[in-house]
Amino acid sequence: MRHDRLAVLTALEAQGVAPVFYHADPDVCLEIIRACARGGAKAIEFTNRGDFAVDLFGDLARELQTTDPDIILGIGSVIDAPTAAQFLNRGARFVVSPCLVPEVARVCNRRITAYFPGCGSVTEIGQAHELGCDIVKLFPGASVGGPDFVKAVLGPMPWTKIMPTGGVDPDEDSIGKWFGSGIVAAGMGSKLITDAAVRAGDWAAIEAQVKKTVDAIAAFRRN
Repeated sequence: MRHDRLAVLTALEAQGVAPVFYHADPDVCLEIIRACARGGAKAIEFTNRGDFAVDLFGDLARELQTTDPDIILGIGSVIDAPTAAQFLNRGARFVVSPCLVPEVARVCNRRITAYFPGCGSVTEIGQAHELGCDIVKLFPGASVGGPDFVKAVLGPMPWTKIMPTGGVDPDEDSIGKWFGSGIVAAGMGSKLITDAAVRAGDWAAIEAQVKKTVDAIAAFRRN
């Protein structure tokens, strides 16, 4: 299944949470990814950390395209265009950066692939829109102003779709504050995929935490 940009954006907004993780062991990675998908988050961000991350990502993407074609695997922590191109050539279905990199936006646009740049100001968000970014990653979410910042941006720019990473916890109170401010999704890392669960190989716990978070977001939206 070839997930195009529209399918990726739709899936990410629907699930509301983007699991974010890195691990050096490919078998552990596959367990985490499949646990997240079973929990209702099929669009997942693998981060570009460590040596040979691009080779590891390629192996994961190739395996998942055969065994789990409905999973949407994207790459995070990309800060230059050549790196983005390497991951796109290995099957990345979306690209995420901690900062706004115009050259990465252009590479992704050539491939009609979603790009979520890290933005920390209204000016950067405006520049991201100019470069064709549908969703902007507010980063680091809590440090640049949190839910109050989101509300302030959406006043004059109500078309903005914001996905914070950093500061959003998988509990009802945090979900209520952030989604109440108007975000469309949130990136969550170690609070969602805990080190303890990974060390213990407790994939069911990761699945349960993801499902609880997806359900909490859905419940907030209904109410």
